[in-house]
Amino acid sequence: MTGTDAVLLPNLHALFTVLREDGRAIVGPAVRNGAIELVELDDAAQLPYGRRTEVEAGTYRLRPGDPRLAFTHTAGPQSWKQVLHPPRERLWSASRAGDDVGVTDDEPAPRRLALLGVRPCDLRAIGVLDHVLGNGRRYATRRAGLLVIAVNCTEPGGTCFCVAAGGGPGAETGHDIVLDERADGTYLATPGTAEGAALLGRLSAEPAAPDDVEAATGAVRAAATRMGRTLPETDLRTLLAARRDDRQWSDVAERCLACGNCTMVCPTCFCTSVTDTTDLSGDHAERWQTWESCFDLDFSHLHGGPVRVSRDSRYRQWLSHKFGTWHDQFGESGCVGCGRCIAWCPVGIDVTAELHALHEHASAGPEEAACTP
Repeated sequence: MTGTDAVLLPNLHALFTVLREDGRAIVGPAVRNGAIELVELDDAAQLPYGRRTEVEAGTYRLRPGDPRLAFTHTAGPQSWKQVLHPPRERLWSASRAGDDVGVTDDEPAPRRLALLGVRPCDLRAIGVLDHVLGNGRRYATRRAGLLVIAVNCTEPGGTCFCVAAGGGPGAETGHDIVLDERADGTYLATPGTAEGAALLGRLSAEPAAPDDVEAATGAVRAAATRMGRTLPETDLRTLLAARRDDRQWSDVAERCLACGNCTMVCPTCFCTSVTDTTDLSGDHAERWQTWESCFDLDFSHLHGGPVRVSRDSRYRQWLSHKFGTWHDQFGESGCVGCGRCIAWCPVGIDVTAELHALHEHASAGPEEAACTP
């Protein structure tokens, strides 16, 4: 699909109506608990109109914005990972009645969902999860039938670095429709798939003029020059492999709380743990899967104890996997540059600053190791 297929929408109410007519539940951003969260929406009026976000290392605040605009915020604490790979789910349950034991698999129920307001960084993150988890039955059930409506970014936040991470503020692939929010509160809607084109064809919308498309393209192009963060211009895989004993890891360990916030808000971290529970009678048992963090001391526990006992070794593992060995496993980086880990770190540790420091140390030449295993 190209910009010549784009149409102009005066608002998003008709889009919501058509999605509901198709039997789709709509998940999108809304203001909840002092942040932009992802929730099921009944009406376009629930979108976060008039809300901007102020983000920096260890800082996230909602600020007043243009009441006509719904997408002037940056990434919130939640990502679409929670829809495709829930933070907690029951895998099976078993009950005993006399000598009989019955086991019930808790398969996720297929749902017709529309994901509305997916940012380009999160669009890439969904693609990363597809590579990592796409062969799993439970993930595939949730992924099947999703309609993805992306929104291009024109106001990157202070912690954004999608361009340096290999992406950009414009949606490229993986969406059915992409929206460009215009200054007057109207929308340029461009289909990305045949299903998206058919949906837009059911709306009373006028075709977009070439000037409309060019103005939207120019706004996204300008946003790419206003990123709040950068990454060092070097091969990060090689850098991280060569700096395993760098003193920077000890410096991080003095600040890091090992709380795991960075892994919880990351849209691509996928690790889980499994817990079996039973009632006091022993007649009922359940198995639950929950998100896990490589910052947890027991995450690397083997016979005899944990492998990574120090905070610097656990931070090094996370950063090295995200930007280095992820390539070896999945053929791409595990980071999409959304900046959530920076904003939601309670002590403001900045992954881009740590990588720049490692690069500066490497450029300065050999140095004495200061990192514990």
